[in-house]
Amino acid sequence: MTQLKANSATFSGRTIAIIAGEASGDILGAGLIRALRKRYPKARFVGIGGDEMIAEGFHSLVPMERLSVMGLVEVLGRIRELFSIRARLLDYLFTTPPDVVIGIDSPDFTLAIERRCREAGIPSVHYVSPSVWAWRQKRIFKIAKSVDLMLTLFPFEARFYEEHHVPVSFVGHPLADRIELEPDTLAARESLGLEVDKPVLAVLPGSRGGEVERLGTLFLEASRWLQARRPDLQLVIPCVNRDRERQVRELVESLEVSLPVTLVRGRSREVMAASDVVLLASGTATLEAMLLKKPMVVG
Repeated sequence: MTQLKANSATFSGRTIAIIAGEASGDILGAGLIRALRKRYPKARFVGIGGDEMIAEGFHSLVPMERLSVMGLVEVLGRIRELFSIRARLLDYLFTTPPDVVIGIDSPDFTLAIERRCREAGIPSVHYVSPSVWAWRQKRIFKIAKSVDLMLTLFPFEARFYEEHHVPVSFVGHPLADRIELEPDTLAARESLGLEVDKPVLAVLPGSRGGEVERLGTLFLEASRWLQARRPDLQLVIPCVNRDRERQVRELVESLEVSLPVTLVRGRSREVMAASDVVLLASGTATLEAMLLKKPMVVG
């Protein structure tokens, strides 16, 4: 912890490594970069991140989508590639050591890297606590060996780490600052080219290919069931990137979904703001839907 504080005074003009493995981490990483850049305007940000982080000037060594896997089968199918990415990333970090390494969520991938970096003398931080307070609490001992500092989204998480003598700071969730208290549904519908006087269902089957494969068919079949009862229903599906858009489009065509379907690249928050109801995969999007005051069904 002392080393981390000592280095923080010199971050301006230095390198901060960040590792994000999925869309929610990309959003958090972009907010983190913006906050750090205000204090350290000359800092360089490098590691693994997505479009949100890249838009903030981040240099991603590997496309973030290569880490976006879910479930045992999908992980096993990509295990060699994941090990290769980890080895290449560690080689880069050891060859050109940053001032600090920050892993965002994705603990199965990031904590191992954080531990190796910490053992090599590179301060490590983990952003977004695993649900260690809820289950498999013995993981706290592995976390304590891996990080110099834990950044939590919720205050009760910070108390758990304090009880186990792990350095921690409660930072909150940046979405709470970025979403208006009263969303403008009409403006969102007009921006998306939707009919403002007809009901809108937002469908978010996830950001990872495995999620879309598992939930996409189920969600679209539910949408067809709703269409039979509400023929005027408008269906809007935001897709995190080109690959997910292609995947969703193929699902829509294969299921012969006849109700109006609008596919949107990104803009998931705007899509939810335009909706009457949100059907979505469990994750950060549920927090966004709550802050947007939208009723939701979580798959």
